[in-house]
Order: sequence, then C-alpha cells, then structure tokens
Amino acid sequence: MGNPKKNTSTLILLHLAVFLSGWTGIFGRLISLGGLPLVWYRMIVSVVVLLLVMALMHRLHKISQENFLALVGCGGILALHWAAFFASIQESNVSIGVACVVTSCFFTTLFDPLFNQKRLSWIEVLISFISIAGVLLIFILEARFRLGISLGILSATLYSVFSLMNTKVAKDTGEESDTILLYELLGGVVFLTICMPLLAQLLPSEPLVPVQSDYLWLFLLGSVFTVLPFLFQLKALTRQSASTVNLAYNLKPVYSIVFAAILFHEHREVNLSFWLGISLIVISVLIQTYRARKATRKVQA
Repeated sequence: MGNPKKNTSTLILLHLAVFLSGWTGIFGRLISLGGLPLVWYRMIVSVVVLLLVMALMHRLHKISQENFLALVGCGGILALHWAAFFASIQESNVSIGVACVVTSCFFTTLFDPLFNQKRLSWIEVLISFISIAGVLLIFILEARFRLGISLGILSATLYSVFSLMNTKVAKDTGEESDTILLYELLGGVVFLTICMPLLAQLLPSEPLVPVQSDYLWLFLLGSVFTVLPFLFQLKALTRQSASTVNLAYNLKPVYSIVFAAILFHEHREVNLSFWLGISLIVISVLIQTYRARKATRKVQA
C-alpha cells in the first residue's frame, strides 16, 4: 500500500497540471502573433526554462546522435500540431479549437495499427467516430468557423501522429521524460526557425515580432503553462498510473471552454449546433474513459 498522503498530493499536482494546461488555448486569443511564430516563441521560452530547471537538478546529459535525430523529428511534428492548434483558435475561437483536438482519439485509433502492427479495432473506430460526427455537425451548421475547424482537425491529426511517434521513440531511446521533452522542444525550435523565412515570403503581412503586451503572455505560456504542467505531470507519474494521468487530461478541453466563456464570452459566439456537437464529443470521451478504466481493472485483477 502506498502512502495515502503522498498519493493525495500527487493527485492534486496532476489536476493542477490539467488545470494549467487548460489555459493554453486562451493564449491564442491573447497573443497577436499567428500560429507558427507564436509557437516558435513559446518553444524558445520553454527550452530556456527547462534547460535552467534541468541544470539546477543536475539532469542534463548528452544523448546519442540516433536518439537526438529521433527526438528532433518528433519535435517538428509537435511544433506543427501546436501551430495548427493556435491557428484554429485564431480562425474560430478557443472552444472550437479545443473541441477539434479531442478528435485525435479517432485518428490515433486509425494510425495505431500502422505504427505498432496491431489489428484495427472497429469498436474503437466506431466510438471515436462519435467525436468526428460532433465536429462534422459543427462544421456543417457553423459555416463561419469552417477554416478554424479544418485547422483544428489538422491539429488533431498531427497530435495523434506525434503521440504515437513519441511513445515509440520514448521506448526505443529509453530516455527520461524531461530529456525527451527538452530535445523535442529544441527540434521544434530548429524546425520552425527554418520555416520562418518561408512564412515571411508567403505571408509578408504576417507579424513575426511580438508587440509589447505579447512578451508577458509568451513568457507565461512557455513557462508556467508549458513547462510547469509537464513537471507536475512527471511528478504525478511517480505515484499514479499512466491511465489515471491520461483520463485526468480529458478534463483539459472542459477547462478551456469554461475559461473562454468567462474571459471572452464565447458561449455567445456559438449556436445550438456547437453544443450538440460538443455533447457527441463528450459522449465519445466518456465511453473511452469507461473502457480504459475497465481495461485497467482487468490488468490489475
């Protein structure tokens, strides 16, 4: 039996991590930059903060070239996911952006057999498709948000690819989670640095330099709302199972929608189709949560 007090404290840290993560979408409306430059600055701040934290904890070490390239590649996918996510929010709103990302479960179910040589589970496909149906309902009836929804679906697709790649790379490299995150963030910075001149040519009117008010938001996003939740999550994993952590993160879009309603009154920007679509997405998540809990109990029995 574990120490009840320590279990409780790690659960508090876990839900604090989820609470902080729920704020990330809000910065898509607070920061004036587009998705790609916003993520570039976010990753730079996160790299600097994480480097300082790991240096103070004496956790910095060299990794092999093979592991470095694998992690950098994952970082590029992560950067594109974040860029599409913030672009989705800026073309629609926070609620639509986070709702679309939840559909990553559907794409993960489809892509998992390709990454791990597993048989496709049609039950999982059908359950995950409920969330897709919810997004399609919003897409059809909310014509003004179609570009934002399309970008949100792209973000969800990229996240499913990243999560599968990240799981495989973590297993193959054997590195600790903080080291993996550091090199993935570095990979994202390198990838986006290469993309920035191309963005400047394709969209010359796109602002690449933050305005004065952006600096505070970028610092908070890259540190308090990126690195800190990760460190809390890492600590929680020492006492809680991975399935408990994953299930807790199902609350993240709920927090985001509530925060957006309070700060930006987004509940006035959407109509009944959005809430019907959200209901389908929530149903899908609840079914997946129930199945995950049931599977965990079978393993522990």
